[in-house]
Amino acid sequence: MLLKLIRVVSIVLCLMVIPNLSSGDGTHILHAQQEIPSYAKWGSLAVRKTKERYPNAEIVDYLHIGKEYGTKISTEKFKLWLRQNGKEFGVFIDIQFETESEKLLDIKFRETDR
Repeated sequence: MLLKLIRVVSIVLCLMVIPNLSSGDGTHILHAQQEIPSYAKWGSLAVRKTKERYPNAEIVDYLHIGKEYGTKISTEKFKLWLRQNGKEFGVFIDIQFETESEKLLDIKFRETDR
């Protein structure tokens, strides 16, 4: 019972102190919540499909190149950098989908040495 009371008091004290943290120079630290980018689900798909296509490779870098908007079909473009058997190479991934419904249409892979 006493331990439970001490734990509750400790938590309450922490909750009272944490919002008042400052950086030491009098400015307050604010922790903003990051917004999830619109391409996040396509990026996850690009990583997952790349792992399936190159199961023995390690993904060492990830880049969202951009989106090509179309009235009917749009394309999200990514570049992943892979390491496999001591060799590094890039893979461009283009994910095509219906613009309005976001239904997946096609995924294209293209290797590059840069």
